[in-house]
Amino acid sequence: MSDGRQLLLVTGMTGAGRSTAAGVLEDLGWFVVDNLPPQLIDDVLSLVAAEGRDASRIAVVVDVRTGSLFSALRGVLAHLAERGTRPSILFLEATDEVLVRRQEAARRPHPLQGGGRLLDGITAERQMMGDLRGDADLIIDTTNLNVHQLAAKVTNALADDDPDRLRATVVSFGFKYGIPVDADMVADMRFLPNPHWDPALRPMSGLDEPVRDAVVTRPEAVAFLDRYDQLLATLTDGFAREAKRFLTVAIGCTGGRHRSVAMSEALAERLRRHQVTTMVVHRDLHKDRHHDQHHDHPPDHPQQRRRAGE
Repeated sequence: MSDGRQLLLVTGMTGAGRSTAAGVLEDLGWFVVDNLPPQLIDDVLSLVAAEGRDASRIAVVVDVRTGSLFSALRGVLAHLAERGTRPSILFLEATDEVLVRRQEAARRPHPLQGGGRLLDGITAERQMMGDLRGDADLIIDTTNLNVHQLAAKVTNALADDDPDRLRATVVSFGFKYGIPVDADMVADMRFLPNPHWDPALRPMSGLDEPVRDAVVTRPEAVAFLDRYDQLLATLTDGFAREAKRFLTVAIGCTGGRHRSVAMSEALAERLRRHQVTTMVVHRDLHKDRHHDQHHDHPPDHPQQRRRAGE
């Protein structure tokens, strides 16, 4: 904003954690207004300025709870842009299955389901939110996050009052559990030898020094980090010019326990050398290890070929 204040629009899917994010922002010192009709955003900004409140960071939670009023949001944002005010947009996301489970646990109908099913309301909401999600500066997928993990991600992204600082989140994940939907960039570590096949390393994770050394010190791993580091340096310069403040890099391997974890930590260290505030999230690190041992074998692995021939 031209007067030095920051305006954040908090939105996203019903049940994805908007209220939790709003509470964290309040704790961080943001002036937060929840469930605000879009037409009143300008009034809130004017009121705060007129009363001389010490509110340099203003967050408004806008979503489909406002009913038909929500359709005016695009026009309101265009009007603000004409006046030189472009809010940052935080979009909270989760899978349909998780959203259904959370809404059922809360025993509340979806604002858009009408006389239909809960899933009908979620589908309608996704359609309404599509363009807004595409414009979002930061998307947080809360599918696999508890409230404390969500709070940590919001804090990492928005605690600093420097509006120009780039903040990055590096997420390790397992491809067998799905690619993180909030990733801006995805890198595949399955080209590296899998420590899972070493009986001494299998019980460990990429946070343990023996696994880390076995993964990160390999020549091909070093080459990847060097080249990806150069790529990210170029991107961060471009993001600064385009006022993009948030970056999520997803680093994957088969199960999300060994290679992706070690390489995510190594990549985060390099980002911090570029003065990028960086948080690391290991999404699938603690998934069922019994499942890993019985279902993590590619069909052409030599151990399976030997078993098939017995």
